[in-house]
Amino acid sequence: MLFNSIQFLVFLPIVFLVYWSLRNKLHWQNLFVVMAGYVFYGWWDWRFLLLIAVTTGSSFLSGVFLERAHKNRQCQKYISAGNIVLNLLILCIFKYFDFFSESLSDLFGQMGYTLDRVTLDILLPVGISFYTFQSIGYTIDVYRRKIKATKDVVAFFAFVCFFPQLVAGPIERSANLLPQFLQPRRFDYAQAIDGMRQILWGFFKKMVVADNCAVVVNMIFDDYQHLGSADLFLGAFLFAFQIYGDFSGYSDIAIGTGQLFGINLMRNFNYPYFAKNISDFWRRWHISLTTWFRDYIYIPLGGNRVSRSKLFLNTLIVFGISGIWHGANWTFVCWGLYHAFLFVPTFFVKSLRKNNDRMNNAGVLTAMGDISKMGMTFFLVMLGWVLFRSDSMADALSYLVRMFTQFQFGLPQHGKRLVFLVIFMCLAEWLQRDRAHVLQLERFSFFKYAVFRYILYYTLIMVIFNCSAEKADFIYFQF
Repeated sequence: MLFNSIQFLVFLPIVFLVYWSLRNKLHWQNLFVVMAGYVFYGWWDWRFLLLIAVTTGSSFLSGVFLERAHKNRQCQKYISAGNIVLNLLILCIFKYFDFFSESLSDLFGQMGYTLDRVTLDILLPVGISFYTFQSIGYTIDVYRRKIKATKDVVAFFAFVCFFPQLVAGPIERSANLLPQFLQPRRFDYAQAIDGMRQILWGFFKKMVVADNCAVVVNMIFDDYQHLGSADLFLGAFLFAFQIYGDFSGYSDIAIGTGQLFGINLMRNFNYPYFAKNISDFWRRWHISLTTWFRDYIYIPLGGNRVSRSKLFLNTLIVFGISGIWHGANWTFVCWGLYHAFLFVPTFFVKSLRKNNDRMNNAGVLTAMGDISKMGMTFFLVMLGWVLFRSDSMADALSYLVRMFTQFQFGLPQHGKRLVFLVIFMCLAEWLQRDRAHVLQLERFSFFKYAVFRYILYYTLIMVIFNCSAEKADFIYFQF
């Protein structure tokens, strides 16, 4: 079920009303969360409900068995490893089997050997990477004794399949989300209103910015071989804001919807295009995944307390895994490795490791040096998005070569007006860069009056209904 669909607009208020009617019955309220999550997920294909049930059930049992074996560390290792392998095996079969099979066949073909391709041609379950990582994180946290295993199976199933963040995150930590299902929730009017504001801004970013950018981006990338540099730069620029508006818009809707149900989800984006270096960018982009890789892969590999050569290798491993996590294509792997090489200078230049937040001081203009750093960081990230968006490495390299060789005079042929829409969104977020979302308006004195707030809300609603492009799936559903 898509957030930007009529079905969801009917689904949400029904779930909201039933959920809060059960506010004094925690067990039944959690059970209803599970039912709502399964309806939401099963809307795409009910057959994949078995997969999420297996992932959830095995992770719950792993926690129970880990708790029982608390005096036997060796046994705990086998239990946690067994659950991790099981869930990664499911993920690899459905997401990566065909990719590795075809890659192996091509490799042997280049060496002169014929290897029959074995493919499963299985439909990729929506959001499988997200709920798999969330479940694995729980097992690891229990094994590390950061949290105690829960014996409440209903609350655990609610933790995994809470519908706002089920298919595209944020990838929640068990220490943050699970306890919220183990204690009674109380309806908070102010929290719900703030959630609705964040939902509204999320819909604007998705339906107005991202979907309109997508129309032009698809046009440019599909015909890039016949276009000049200006159009290709514009295509890369608009895709940067398409994927940002699409994914951060989803996160805003998810977080805001969680607030309607008295659930606090972690922040997933912190205005990443205002970053002044690549390290800063990854502290702001897809925060739940970045911190997941940091906590469960990078730090166990030794973190930054190793030699520089090992540090470089660890960075390649983490970003390589991050790339393949995004999709079964060499373009994603190369996109991850590209960011790894951009990250390397931060190991050697001390100033790059500092996250100078002068721009977060409201009312103070950022120094020209900081603006140039933001511009350079965005430019490097934008080039990486060409790898991410392209269908193959050959297309990506050809696109990038044409960007810097097919110069032309004049403005791009497509999408010039969208630049003004992007600039409007960026200005709004710049003004509110020290807030969780743009529509937290308390700092502006005239928005203390309800009439001005509602004029803004209704204006945004009218813009969404009248200026949105054709409905499109969220990009990160495929991951």
